[in-house]
Amino acid sequence: GFPNAAKKDSTGICFIGERKFKTFLNQYIPAQPGLIETVDGQVIGQHEGLMFHTLGQRQGLKIGGQAKAAQEPWYVLAKDLARNVLIVGQGVNHPRLFSDHLRVGSLHWIAGAPPQRPPSHTTHAGHVHTDSLRCEAKVRYRQEQVPCTLSFTRDTASKGTVQFDNPQRALTPGQSVV
Repeated sequence: GFPNAAKKDSTGICFIGERKFKTFLNQYIPAQPGLIETVDGQVIGQHEGLMFHTLGQRQGLKIGGQAKAAQEPWYVLAKDLARNVLIVGQGVNHPRLFSDHLRVGSLHWIAGAPPQRPPSHTTHAGHVHTDSLRCEAKVRYRQEQVPCTLSFTRDTASKGTVQFDNPQRALTPGQSVV
């Protein structure tokens, strides 16, 4: 019964207002153009700045069809920040788009602290107490939750690793996992 129930979902960023994301970023971060390379190191184009691209992105690469390449679309597979190079590959299911784990830099526990586990679930590597928790997680709003294991150090309980039972597509640094 909400008036916005049938409204199309937003794909933009609400806090920047009615302007293009690229225009917004250009106001705050100087663009540093660089090369676009295949996974084999072949240069096939130029990007306007790594900040304009995200892992798994297909649109806006401006590399079109390449001679001696398959007809499949190109996707962003990685960003080489040190060299300012965008790495691309062909196919929506390119193997480099998938990863079975990610590192968590800032865990937030809804209960205020991690759940208490019996000692049998805790391993001791030196003096660091590592705990694991079987759960389900997702990295995108509309994604189905998928089974995984969260491993974290009990000492800090703020950093850890999520190991997915099955590889997930286009896990991106800075992205939330819930």
